[in-house]
Amino acid sequence: MSEDSSIHVELKGIVQEYPAPQGEGVVRIVDGVSVALERPGITMLLGPSGCGKSTILRMLGGVRPIGVKTPTEGEVLINGVRCDGPHDDAVMVFQRYANRPDLTVRDNVALPFRFALWKNKVPEAEQKQRIDQILEAVGLADKADLRPSQLSGGQNQRVALARALVLRPRILLMDEPFGALDAQTREEMQLLLIELFNAQPCVIVFVTHDVDEALALGDRVLVLSTRPARLAIDINISEPRPRSPLWRRSTEAMRMREKILHQLHESGQER
Repeated sequence: MSEDSSIHVELKGIVQEYPAPQGEGVVRIVDGVSVALERPGITMLLGPSGCGKSTILRMLGGVRPIGVKTPTEGEVLINGVRCDGPHDDAVMVFQRYANRPDLTVRDNVALPFRFALWKNKVPEAEQKQRIDQILEAVGLADKADLRPSQLSGGQNQRVALARALVLRPRILLMDEPFGALDAQTREEMQLLLIELFNAQPCVIVFVTHDVDEALALGDRVLVLSTRPARLAIDINISEPRPRSPLWRRSTEAMRMREKILHQLHESGQER
């Protein structure tokens, strides 16, 4: 993540429509979502399946479908500047970690530096230093010469996370990155993310279906309604991380959980 972690990200009146499957008219996916992320922090994004969470995340990451105006209305602003495409400060991590099987762990983490943008921006000596540091930080220094097929699912997700963080982005976008992991490994990855964030703060937007994960990680929890998505809940959490089992059983946490679950249940009934 960058030396200067200051960042301001804003979704301003976002509407997204796609052509209807039958070829007549349009389908509105997102309907007037406005959110400002004014400082480094972890923002958790929840909502019913198909409501537009990943659409919003990809919009923040500059992913634009071919032949479709994105967004249909509104704008994405990064430090006050309209963002209509890929942005140097934004990096994405997906549930499918997409590590190249023909490359070692080290070479997978180093992969972004093969592209001209990052190859030219970061001197070769610094590239090596960053790779060594992030491999140590994610606990893979002793696995650097192995191939993805020799790693567990959790270790492969660590590789994917390291590949994103080696760029030191100011905006990290995560689309259910731990969703395919078993419960123990998932908790380990959550704690790792907290450690990495504390070491190098940035704006993280993290899509999840897991309410407990949202309450464990988030400084802020946003819940979308069913399609077309509107912002239904916006909760700030001040409890320091990592959050103890005692806090997770507290009245405060239980009220948050019930409020989120009620909204998700109501949205599910609307569909």
